[in-house]
Amino acid sequence: MRVERELLRGSGPLAVLQLLARREMYGYELVDALGTIADGALSMGQSTLYPLLYNLEAKGLISSRVEEAESGRTRRYYSLTKAGRSELAAQRKQWRSLAEAMRTLGILEST
Repeated sequence: MRVERELLRGSGPLAVLQLLARREMYGYELVDALGTIADGALSMGQSTLYPLLYNLEAKGLISSRVEEAESGRTRRYYSLTKAGRSELAAQRKQWRSLAEAMRTLGILEST
């Protein structure tokens, strides 16, 4: 199920931060992972992902480095910064609180 744009706007940065907490990734890997996870609910195209990455980098939440691939093409790898880890923890706490409120309302099933 594809998530509406407004909901994705709020969850997209968190999803990217969470993926980068696991390991360093380049842009296409992120697009692929977001499309694969949760039956594509978090899918976003490159035209959505790259501005999000640039924004996260401008805020100091992620950093990037360029490396040449075996094919000769360059890839920009993104990783989480210390500030990004702190932001991820804060956002996860907020999302848990929101999910609990939704459970209370009966919108989400209790686990």
